[in-house]
Amino acid sequence: MALLDQRTAVITGSAQGIGYAIAEALAAEGANIVIVDLDADAAGAAAARLNIGDRAAGVACNVADGADVEGVVRAAVDRFGSLDVFVNNAGITRDATMRKMTEQMFDEVIAVHLRGTWLGTRAASAVMREQEQGGSIVNISSISGKVGLLGQTNYSAAKAGILGLTKAAAKEVGFAGVRVNSVMPGLIRTPMTEGMREDILQTRLKEIALGRMGEAAEIAQAVLFMASDMSSYITGAVLEVTGGRHM
Repeated sequence: MALLDQRTAVITGSAQGIGYAIAEALAAEGANIVIVDLDADAAGAAAARLNIGDRAAGVACNVADGADVEGVVRAAVDRFGSLDVFVNNAGITRDATMRKMTEQMFDEVIAVHLRGTWLGTRAASAVMREQEQGGSIVNISSISGKVGLLGQTNYSAAKAGILGLTKAAAKEVGFAGVRVNSVMPGLIRTPMTEGMREDILQTRLKEIALGRMGEAAEIAQAVLFMASDMSSYITGAVLEVTGGRHM
């Protein structure tokens, strides 16, 4: 039997990139998938691209808006009958040194990453704790939240905050069979990293024990592990998927 057969998974920020790779991995293991994106058309197109028919739906959502997030949760339950996996993946960057970073740039990143993850965790756990089977929430952090990266005081703060949020939430809802974990990606091959200056890329690769960038599919497999019963006795944990960077 597939690992997520008959279960329903919501993935925010999943119309492309790592989020879409996560959707593909969970769909391959039998899950019903709700693709969530700020752009309704992009969400719908990504859901269709999964090629799993009516097991996939695309929903527009601003993850920094509590009513939007609760609407996504209701839509998932109304369509598929349960909410078993919720992945808080949506994110943006507004990189700049502190001297050049505006308050708006700081607030926007905190709102999407940290507030968005809190809203998703709160809304998903409210449903999951009432289900006999509980559920799994997976929050996507970053190596930037562990070590801090130049020009990312906003992003590093948000991603570090997600780690604390994950552990606190896990303590609150564990009694109801709801697990809350975090996956921490390192340097992953995306359109953004593909455009990185060669000298910067080479410097970063020297920090990685495995000597290469990771692939979006490798993050997706880590999320699948945390989403499924393979990690049934794991909660409040942080799984680093970094190739050994910043050990």
